[in-house]
Amino acid sequence: MRTHVVKFIIKHPHQPFMAVRLKTTSSQYVAARARDPVFEKLMDKYKHLVKVIAIQDLILANPKNPCVSLEFLSKLSQKLHLNRGATSFLRKYPHIFHIYYDPNKSQPFCRLTDAAIEISCQEAEAINASLPLVVDRLVRLLSMSSSKMLPLRGIFKVWRELGLPDDFEESVIAQNSDLFQLCDAHEPNTHFLKLVDGSCINHFTAAVENWRLLECCKQDCGVDRMEMRYSFKHGYPPCMKLSKSFRAKVKEWQSLPYVGPYEEMREKKKRSKFGMMAMEKRAVAIIHEFLSLTVEKMVEVEKISHFRKWFGIDLNIRDLFLDHPGIFYLSTKGKRHTIFQREAYERGCLIEPNPVYDARRKLLDLVVLGRHGLFNDENKPRDLFSCKEAELQEEDSDQDDDFSAP
Repeated sequence: MRTHVVKFIIKHPHQPFMAVRLKTTSSQYVAARARDPVFEKLMDKYKHLVKVIAIQDLILANPKNPCVSLEFLSKLSQKLHLNRGATSFLRKYPHIFHIYYDPNKSQPFCRLTDAAIEISCQEAEAINASLPLVVDRLVRLLSMSSSKMLPLRGIFKVWRELGLPDDFEESVIAQNSDLFQLCDAHEPNTHFLKLVDGSCINHFTAAVENWRLLECCKQDCGVDRMEMRYSFKHGYPPCMKLSKSFRAKVKEWQSLPYVGPYEEMREKKKRSKFGMMAMEKRAVAIIHEFLSLTVEKMVEVEKISHFRKWFGIDLNIRDLFLDHPGIFYLSTKGKRHTIFQREAYERGCLIEPNPVYDARRKLLDLVVLGRHGLFNDENKPRDLFSCKEAELQEEDSDQDDDFSAP
């Protein structure tokens, strides 16, 4: 279950290290992974949703006048990865964005449609209704840190993934001063979020432990309970060939003891083979629990990397995902690397959805809808653009910029 580089070093101990990196680079390792068509199809949709959400946040940033000029969006086209321009992108999603001309300011503006506003309100209501769960997620996240604190900028990176309200500093942190404390760092304009009361940590149970309990309680469970003690649920892409040696290594890894994500590392790090494998398994357990705390059981690799040293993970986090394709799935769609918790999904949907996820899924449905259903009963376009422009945009809707690792 180790990286190709480690395997090469073991087989060829006298080979120079630079030659090893040339043999197997990180990008080559990513490209060599087995694709899962279900997750890839889902990311084909999500890569457009990410851009839609970015523009939606800009529009809603001004509650008194929720709109933004096309001129302003055009200046941000490169940053938002809108290679065809802001106007072309907005026209592709008339169910979400409405373009209109403001005669007072003599320029076109964009606002959200009624349907998009309703979905945004549903998501906000779902988040506010789940504030106790939000507090619990944040406490659990801090509990996995060895110092019981995390950089605030890192939490800002994943506030949407954790289902935090956009004003979580006031509505969550300030309102729960008995649990959270903001501390100044040595660097200017840098703060840490610290867990004040850590007494609840001993009562936390990791998501994988709940799965083990359910599996052992099944009547048709044919697995030895001792084998299940340190096991993780595995599932693989349909196109991935599982050799006997690979299955044997997975079985060995499954039975390997490790320190759980909410347990303290009392012993110093061991550089033995067993010690390194135990460290790797603890890292897998931490990332698995992190994904379990997210609303959609997915997160960008770049975002979770901000917590690597705080969680005591000394491994290449991207290679960690690739080394365990039965637990995680890595997608490179949309100019970003996104990691999924494989067991949480079935046919591209969460097995156990939540109200926040349901609201976001409705927005994804509007993204997938694109320009379909654009015309009303009189066969006239619903926006300011002509029928010919609508047809041209329909043809170009699937030709947006994309990125996949070679």
